[in-house]
Amino acid sequence: MNTTKYYIAATLAFTIWGFFSLVLKPLSNFSAFDILSYRSIVSVAIMLIVTLFFRPKVLKKNVGLFKSLQKKERIRILVINMLSGFFLAFNWYIFIYVMNNVSVKATSLAYLICPILTMVLAFIILKEKLFKLQWFSVVLSFAACILLSLGNFTDLLYSMIIALTYAIYLVLQRRNQELDRFLILTVQIVFAVIILSPFFLTYEYQTPKTSFFYSMIALIAIGFTIIPMFLNIYALRGLNSSVVGIFIYLNPLINFFLAVFYFKETITVMQGVSYGLIIISIIIFNIPALKHRINRRRAAHIQ
Repeated sequence: MNTTKYYIAATLAFTIWGFFSLVLKPLSNFSAFDILSYRSIVSVAIMLIVTLFFRPKVLKKNVGLFKSLQKKERIRILVINMLSGFFLAFNWYIFIYVMNNVSVKATSLAYLICPILTMVLAFIILKEKLFKLQWFSVVLSFAACILLSLGNFTDLLYSMIIALTYAIYLVLQRRNQELDRFLILTVQIVFAVIILSPFFLTYEYQTPKTSFFYSMIALIAIGFTIIPMFLNIYALRGLNSSVVGIFIYLNPLINFFLAVFYFKETITVMQGVSYGLIIISIIIFNIPALKHRINRRRAAHIQ
């Protein structure tokens, strides 16, 4: 199987998300729930229009495929996508809240931790193999998190929540391969909106909305939600969750440089050492996978 297109999809998805702070920071006067609710509703409206009016044949084909599955399989697919919708909604809310009310560094740390958590969950749930050197990198990353907690436990706590919710989402997608990718994403966002709908109905929106707010929400919905999420789940169709986890590093690296050089957030010595340890753990973690890929290519070339 040619996996190049899946690697390109993963690279593009996490590169786009790396620049998310550039569109979120201008909306810092609005609450996280304001942004989340409009983002969710606009995203699901666009995706439903595309699905119903531009892809009716794909919808009909996948509905037929879903009905042809055994009851146990249908229940499994529904449960996975309901859980995916829940973790998406939770991840979106906490990410936006932390970005605008805690720090950009905290969101950057979250997606440094996320690949490690993804690998561990993939090992536990999906039985994907981890090498001894990779386990060492997990321990090193954990030690770095402990150091960070000494300086600011709140940042670490938020980072862990963001990382864990998205790691769980990624692992769930490896068991979610039967139906069309865009349709699956539509269903997940519909579930996310259903989960959040009671809060939408009772929440008091106090900040007046402007044309700038609506234009930024449209950009977030299309450019930073639908497109990268589709690329992400498309990549998971051809790559293991542990491999896709590697590409998550693009997000925090871009985010971290934006935090320091664009948003001018200060970095303490302790934070610098901790981030350094995490980067070292990332390098160590990927050494076995890189060697494995090189050996496979050499073997294929010899054959």
